[in-house]
Amino acid sequence: MARKPQSADRRVCAAPSSPSGTSGLTLVACGALARELLAITSQFPDDALDITCLPASWHNHPERIVPGLRRKVAALRRQGREVAVVYGDCGTGGEIDAFLREQQLDRIPGPHCYEMFLGPAEFEGEMERELGTFFLTDYMVRHFERIVMQGMGLRKHPQLRDMYFGNYRRVLYIAQTEDRALQDKARAAAMELDLEYEYRFTGFGDFTSWVESRMQTGGLPATGD
Repeated sequence: MARKPQSADRRVCAAPSSPSGTSGLTLVACGALARELLAITSQFPDDALDITCLPASWHNHPERIVPGLRRKVAALRRQGREVAVVYGDCGTGGEIDAFLREQQLDRIPGPHCYEMFLGPAEFEGEMERELGTFFLTDYMVRHFERIVMQGMGLRKHPQLRDMYFGNYRRVLYIAQTEDRALQDKARAAAMELDLEYEYRFTGFGDFTSWVESRMQTGGLPATGD
């Protein structure tokens, strides 16, 4: 039976469910991508693929990401699992890619999830059209109050808005789901930041084809990557 995303959020960021010594592929992912990866992988049998996440909050502490990846990868390899990584650079200044080269591991291409969802050509086009773009994903819309308004101190110190967002012109919500409630929240977020609002439905972008290719290659880069 395929896994159901709505019931699996809690266990996706726990340890992989496969028993020690079993072969198979585990995606080690940023927790901000948990819902999307569950939706993609729910088409596969339970024993075909595992997902394990590092905390999404580590975007604010990128120095924790590579040590966390190192622990996860070592534990998974002791279990006989193949590994692929679902991360951008996430503020590590190239440290994730250096670690992956050292470990001969693969990750989804792209510096951040905005480009992964939009695709490189469309992302570059949007940046050329308006360099001052603040991107929102489904995850960021759901947690906008915690991540932006409280996490960046704007709720207590609204004067920081101009410091952080003075050079931005618009919010571009790149949506993974067609959810009216999230669209309303994203529009409200743009108003909070005093920016223009635009919307693009991207679905899961490059994530689906990349996960499918890693299922076929056991985590190794597909021919032509």
